Amino acid sequence: MNKAVGVTVMSYNIHHGVGVDDQLSLQRIADVIRDSGAEIVALQEVDRFYGDRSEYKDQAAELAVLLGYHYAYGSNLDLGPEEGRADNRQYGTAILSKHPIIRHENILLSSFEDEPRGALHAIVNLRDVHMNVYNTHLGLDTTSRTVQAQEIIDLATSAQGPKILMGDFNAEPDSPELQLLLNSGLFVNSFQGIEDAYTFPFSNPPEIIDYILTSPTVQHSNQQVIRTDASDHLPIAVDLAFK
Repeated sequence: MNKAVGVTVMSYNIHHGVGVDDQLSLQRIADVIRDSGAEIVALQEVDRFYGDRSEYKDQAAELAVLLGYHYAYGSNLDLGPEEGRADNRQYGTAILSKHPIIRHENILLSSFEDEPRGALHAIVNLRDVHMNVYNTHLGLDTTSRTVQAQEIIDLATSAQGPKILMGDFNAEPDSPELQLLLNSGLFVNSFQGIEDAYTFPFSNPPEIIDYILTSPTVQHSNQQVIRTDASDHLPIAVDLAFK
């Protein structure tokens, strides 16, 4: 029998690096990731040359440098540059990985609201196991999320190898859109049965809207919600093992 391959993964809506104290600090976000030991991280609400609120930084690239990780970025909102600047203003998701990213693609999902949504898909080489890592930030209404969830199922169905779907789903555990994902046969909830998995807003959060789903054959342990005020969401992390 092959030895199980283990990895710690995290999902974190970073609120473009602004904490509950209204201070912008990517170093603080990097410290949270580093302290968790997470080797593959799905980030939502990531700016790239977006504006003054994030000092026009390429946040995914900067976090990758701070951690010494590889990264992939997916822009769901892509606006023309501000006057006097050359770079498009972008907002979306990122995947950071201690392990090599073989390739990646950002797929725009159907959106029925002002903010476009997408699914960032990266294939990560984890000690010769090629993992499909998906990162998404779903819409704000049930109709949008249900269509987007089905589109993610359609994308993941054709992918070979183990799958991890992480992100801010904007949906509670009993929502039909989450059940659609779980009933697809592709995913299970790594926090199933964990009582205190509340992530938003950060202080005594009443909502569970951030998730790490995996292929059914993947084993889960050491599920944790990490207490930090570096964003308005709390990050979640879990240890995974698969063969």
